[in-house]
Amino acid sequence: MIPSRRLQRRPTGSHRCHAITTVCTLVVTSVLLGTSLAGCSQGSPSSNTPPPKVTGPTTTTTTVPATTTTTEQPGWTPVSTVNGSIAVDQKTITGSDGATITVVRFRAGRVRFNLHVGSTDPPTGSATIGQDAGSAIGSGETPLLLAAFNGGFESNTGAGGFELNGQVLLPLLAGMASLVIDANGAGHVGVWGQNTPTPGEQVVSVRQNLAPLVAGGQPSPAIDNVGAWGATLGGGTTVARSSLGEDSGGNLLYAAGMHSLPKDLANALIDSGSVTAMELDINPEWVQLAFAALPGLALATAIPGQARPANQFQVGWTRDFVTVLTTS
Repeated sequence: MIPSRRLQRRPTGSHRCHAITTVCTLVVTSVLLGTSLAGCSQGSPSSNTPPPKVTGPTTTTTTVPATTTTTEQPGWTPVSTVNGSIAVDQKTITGSDGATITVVRFRAGRVRFNLHVGSTDPPTGSATIGQDAGSAIGSGETPLLLAAFNGGFESNTGAGGFELNGQVLLPLLAGMASLVIDANGAGHVGVWGQNTPTPGEQVVSVRQNLAPLVAGGQPSPAIDNVGAWGATLGGGTTVARSSLGEDSGGNLLYAAGMHSLPKDLANALIDSGSVTAMELDINPEWVQLAFAALPGLALATAIPGQARPANQFQVGWTRDFVTVLTTS
């Protein structure tokens, strides 16, 4: 795989959200589902045939009461609120070929994260998998659910390790970009063994995937080496890709597009404030994000043209994913 890249610095932040009183009305309308394309992040389509689609709602429209108390930031559109405050917002950035990159920001202090395994990947062995860590969103999460998004490459690619609720399913590798989830549900993106975990940090779950896409607010030196960022269907360069970054305020930002280059994701995340970032899964079948306007409401698809339905993680999925839950 890819040689490890050293991260120049890891952002620090108080994980506080800004609260300024304002009034706004939010209408969240999901986009129509695109046509599902067969694919996977690594390997040939024949060796990783995706499961049949799960039928479900393809559009969801929800009007949020005009009681928000967090100011809408210019360039960002609120999509989820909790107790009147913005918890999730998004923006759209144009990539190098004119295709769009959707960036969704999860506000630190207003959300927490939970890592799930899929029904077939990663291998769980003798690990204990709780209801809220399995291949479908658990009943305990449903009333708190704000969003859910895909994980990284398949375990057989050697892209990094996997730890679930204190149980190491795949060995964690030094130098790999990592989503780290603490005991309180806070999420961080860093480089394992370099700037994470921090002394005294109570880590419960870790999802690694390749070397950093962004380090110290700069794209990876290998950003233009498309082959360094995973095998694509048919050997193409511009494909569906996803990523996850962290800004200096401790917010996590998910960025994805159905026709993008690695540098498109890196630049979109940097433009949105990320100082550290990792690539997640790639190719059409595996890039998926859905969010709800209010905790527990029906999910809506978030990435224009994504192949999977909004309720995919609710009915169950073959691969790992992350849920985003309200803290209150």
